[in-house]
Amino acid sequence: MANKMWGGRFSSGPAQIMEEINASIGFDQRLHAQDIAGSKAHAKMLGAKGILTKADVKEIIRGLNQVQSEIASGDFKFSRSLEDIHMNIEQRLKDIIGEPAGRLHTGRSRNDQVATDFRLYIRDCLDMLDGQIGSLQKALAKNAEKYADVIMPGFTHLQTAQPVTFGHHMLAYVEMFARDRSRLADARKRMNENPLGAAALAGTSFPIDRYMTSRELGFDRPMRNSLDAVSDRDFVLETLSAASISAMHLSRMAEELVIWSSSQFKFVSLSDKFSTGSSIMPQKRNPDAAELVRAKIGRIFGALTSLTMVMKGLPLAYSKDMQEDKEPAFDAIDSYSLALAAMTGMVKDLKPNKDILRQAATNGFSTATDLADWLVRVLGMPFRDAHHVTGSLVAVAEKKNVDLSDLSLEDMQKVEPNITKEVFKVLTVEASAASRTSLGGTAPKNVAREAKRWLKKLG
Repeated sequence: MANKMWGGRFSSGPAQIMEEINASIGFDQRLHAQDIAGSKAHAKMLGAKGILTKADVKEIIRGLNQVQSEIASGDFKFSRSLEDIHMNIEQRLKDIIGEPAGRLHTGRSRNDQVATDFRLYIRDCLDMLDGQIGSLQKALAKNAEKYADVIMPGFTHLQTAQPVTFGHHMLAYVEMFARDRSRLADARKRMNENPLGAAALAGTSFPIDRYMTSRELGFDRPMRNSLDAVSDRDFVLETLSAASISAMHLSRMAEELVIWSSSQFKFVSLSDKFSTGSSIMPQKRNPDAAELVRAKIGRIFGALTSLTMVMKGLPLAYSKDMQEDKEPAFDAIDSYSLALAAMTGMVKDLKPNKDILRQAATNGFSTATDLADWLVRVLGMPFRDAHHVTGSLVAVAEKKNVDLSDLSLEDMQKVEPNITKEVFKVLTVEASAASRTSLGGTAPKNVAREAKRWLKKLG
């Protein structure tokens, strides 16, 4: 039996394997709200232009509302034989209102219909993700304010570099996620154009009003080229690209939480809410939430690569290959959203171990740069000479197995006779951090001020 939706040209139905590979209802049913919204806008426009009667439009809207209610309540029966969400809704609409349902598709095609639905869906997701990133930023900024003066080691090459504050570290991620939000906002602005009315690929001979449907659906404007409207998925690619960059930031932070919560570091503690145990080792406390965030990021990167591969060889306009745009995008956005939620929970939950962090900040001669700066500032020494002197003093301290602040004045003056006891004032980790008052520096007063600024901005 031929498919009722497109069967006029065909005398028999598809082979079972053809139905298996062709059907998308198993995943594109999540576009139901967007599909119904697009159909309502299209029907209203057809009525306004006199292409459909007011009575038909009224019936179509009534029927679509019923379909929407059935899906929401779980009473809607999705049919694999009807291929996709568009045909499933249209067939049910026909069951409810009869002949007027067949007039709804006037002046449009499944090609522009799915492009419209998918744009609406991605736009909704971008709005959701923006809110989630904002919540994560707020959690980070609150920690920054709370722990503005907690000293910890700053790292380069995962080796102790200079003392920083825990709050400063939190604010670094606030800044990163702010840029992520900006990229997603840019993607939203660019993609907010309406493909509806492009029809299959060439537009339509009906006197439609694409500006009206754009207004109805919240698009900024109609797309200007019908071929482009149905044949590109760059709006999905751009979303996945921006999401991938943000996901990379999430993964870096997750990696730090894995390291910081280990028994080797003990920089932070995560409660039972975000830790698990071992089936055999009763002492274990595993940061599984952070590890899973780190792992899920690969699915987002993979989705971007997958869709790029799908699109790279397609001539204009539409090809069925493009049905493969949705599953990886859905999975990537789901994974990204879940990772954001998990990271926000962990940031709210974590407790920095202040004494351990401070002790770690004193290791590795972390105040060496402060010593070099003192030599420049007080003795007027060129920085390169000060760097050499400081390196020599580090070598002395290393040989004695002590920190720079534990060297005697006599030890220091053997290397540089003009050094005075005043130098010891800059060799504490607190003094080091407090001295970094330049814009963007780690001084606690800077951090407290920046945290307040961000919290005010985030609302």
